[in-house]
Amino acid sequence: MYDIVIIGGGPAGLSASIYSKRFGLSTLLIEKFGIGGQAILTDIVENYPGFPEGIKGSELVNKMEEQAKKFGVEFLIDEVLGVEIDNEIKKTKTNSSIYESDGLIIATGVNPKKLDIPGEKEFTGKGVSYCAICDAFLYKNKDVLVVGGGDSAIVEALYLTNFANKVYIIHRRDKLRAAQYLQEKAFKNSKIEFIFNSILKEIKGEKRVEKVIIQNIKEDRIYELNINGVFIYIGLTPNSNLFKDKINLDENGFIITDSEMRTNEKFVYAIGDVRKKELRQIITACADGAIAANTFCKDFSDKC
Repeated sequence: MYDIVIIGGGPAGLSASIYSKRFGLSTLLIEKFGIGGQAILTDIVENYPGFPEGIKGSELVNKMEEQAKKFGVEFLIDEVLGVEIDNEIKKTKTNSSIYESDGLIIATGVNPKKLDIPGEKEFTGKGVSYCAICDAFLYKNKDVLVVGGGDSAIVEALYLTNFANKVYIIHRRDKLRAAQYLQEKAFKNSKIEFIFNSILKEIKGEKRVEKVIIQNIKEDRIYELNINGVFIYIGLTPNSNLFKDKINLDENGFIITDSEMRTNEKFVYAIGDVRKKELRQIITACADGAIAANTFCKDFSDKC
């Protein structure tokens, strides 16, 4: 029996675990794959305070994990199969056991959205990727295509220029949505070429990606482009299926909370990218975690 169980080991979950232990609460953090979440896939984090030269996402998360372990957080690598949250005692079922707690903090994060076009599923892992830092080294001196116009797309495209011969960025609009400083870096990079007012229609090849079909929606023109890899960054899907019909979600599946991270279920909180919010950054995820731990402490015990 724990005071609090945290599902998810990204920056939000780690921050919540650190604050929970500092409040003297018995804390279990459960993570399906490995500690770090999406942050561990980021090459350089340039906007986290305290690191003026930037810091690798993996290094930043490792420091958070070390800090959590220093305070005595219990870690479990296991898959959560289901939760019971409508009773006084919360139950979290994994492959190995059922864990009971007084409170539950959901920090399950997001996954990248899919284009759902012909060839995407067939060539995933064979030229289609959603993570440049994971796969960029496979495309040394090759030509790749990045789909998207937001911060993630531009950050990943810039990273790919360290390996690829040419990086095309395709965006359905005539201008990017990314932060201005990222746009400036991308426009100055001689390896990057932009394909505006266009959408990706199909990904083709035999054993691996060889070409793509592009439609210029402004000119209503369709053409082929020879390419070796496709990196897709068109948005995020929240990992909230476990909580469907259990707590309130918005129309896109993000968990609805108040400003203190409370869901509509008593002693259940949601933090980080999985909750409905305007800004999804490592620093806001960490803030969510701290707030949720403090809120539970105030709601449940006399320790705060």
